[in-house]
Amino acid sequence: MPALVLLGAQWGDEGKGKATDLLGGSVDYVVRYQGGNNAGHTVVVGDQKYALHLLPSGILTPECTPVIGNGVVVDPSVLLSELSGLNERGVDTSKLLISGNAHIITPYNVTVDKVTERFLGKRKIGTTGRGIGPTYADKINRVGIRVQDLYDESILTQKVEAALDVKNQLLTKLYNRRAIAVDQVVEELLGYADKLAPYVTDTVLVLNQALEENKVVLFEGGQGTLLDIDHGTYPFVTSSNPTAGGACTGAGVGPTKISRVIGILKAYTTRVGAGPFPTELFDADGEALRRIGGERGVTTGRDRRCGWFDAVIARYATRVNGLTDFFLTKLDVLTGWEEIPVCVAYEIDGKRVEELPYSQSDFHHAKPVYETLPGWSEDITKAKSFSDLPKNAQSYVKALEDMSGAPISAIGVGPGRDETIEINSFI
Repeated sequence: MPALVLLGAQWGDEGKGKATDLLGGSVDYVVRYQGGNNAGHTVVVGDQKYALHLLPSGILTPECTPVIGNGVVVDPSVLLSELSGLNERGVDTSKLLISGNAHIITPYNVTVDKVTERFLGKRKIGTTGRGIGPTYADKINRVGIRVQDLYDESILTQKVEAALDVKNQLLTKLYNRRAIAVDQVVEELLGYADKLAPYVTDTVLVLNQALEENKVVLFEGGQGTLLDIDHGTYPFVTSSNPTAGGACTGAGVGPTKISRVIGILKAYTTRVGAGPFPTELFDADGEALRRIGGERGVTTGRDRRCGWFDAVIARYATRVNGLTDFFLTKLDVLTGWEEIPVCVAYEIDGKRVEELPYSQSDFHHAKPVYETLPGWSEDITKAKSFSDLPKNAQSYVKALEDMSGAPISAIGVGPGRDETIEINSFI
């Protein structure tokens, strides 16, 4: 039962799309198990660049079956638009499977997300405004709309009525907005039913049968470990579980079937949105990382906050996910620095701390303790093996591996599909 989980080991944007795409030719199924269209993956194939928001990266590999699991929240209009865009570029999307238990992002979820964030003002979380959080809240409050509800108009109408009973009170009396009509929402959602029908199935059954048949299944997280609702830098997190445990609940596969957990690490650190970020740079180095690394959010279009590599976070990701391997990305971006600082610990209230503090207040006040490693100036984008890298680049990778607690089994040396050094096979 070769089931692998691949997830971000920082705050997201680590290059999961490249890693998933690299493995795509070796796996039979690629499964998104959480999140929604608030996550973005960029995949470069030849001279073509694909920006994926909701679809699994495996959609670009003809031999692979892409799956949207029950733990994902789906905006039907975004999904259909993304499918249409790929079809226009000659990508076959007919193999996509969507869980009937996945929850739908409704128009009122998007409205509530946007008005709530504006209402919070300076206390805002920094959401993408795409209705993700409110949809997960509806799910937990048991007033959510699932994909399967699109195929029973009576049930759909009852559920929309129940959800809007409360939301219209909030919109009209607290936010001074117009009430949303039940019939209008139902009509819009029913309009998606026929278009989605060819893809909707019992994905839990499909995936478990595939594993029983010894098929290779790759579970793809949408965001990074530090954005996990339980294990991230709360409250500046997403509303689901991108950590490894989320793959089990978000896809309906038991933990005993997971054979390998791969964490994606960027060779430095980035973050989008609000929240603490100990190694964040506000100087020329930070701007250089942003410019050279092309650090702009695939989904949000926002500039990413940039900083040096944080080994404390990497060790934490290893622990909470049970990581067996790392895929280190964007090593090429660091070419040209004479020295490269790496955060090995924090200083909190004058004390050295080598593990991530559980206290939100302590983490907010954490100051990075750096060790400086020698840099390199040689172009590494043509490297095909670890020995092809400059000695200082090799030393940098080995240092990160020792600090992070799991072997680095692959290294990204450029954005292209073939610009990867594979040290150990993941499968």
